[in-house]
Amino acid sequence: MQRIATLIFICASVIFGILGILVVLVQPTDNNVLSKLLMITVFIILPSFALSVAGKYLNSKSDKPK
Repeated sequence: MQRIATLIFICASVIFGILGILVVLVQPTDNNVLSKLLMITVFIILPSFALSVAGKYLNSKSDKPK
């Protein structure tokens, strides 16, 4: 059950990053390039951090003998 929850968390993190980048790129009201680049980096950094934590959690659980 924890493995399934972790996999769902990984998928949600990837979708969050992709949708966040798409929202920033499609947003018509803000034409400031620097602001868009900053927001895109946030939507890249947050999911990558979440994926690294989830990957460590999956690796530590799979290393233990059953």
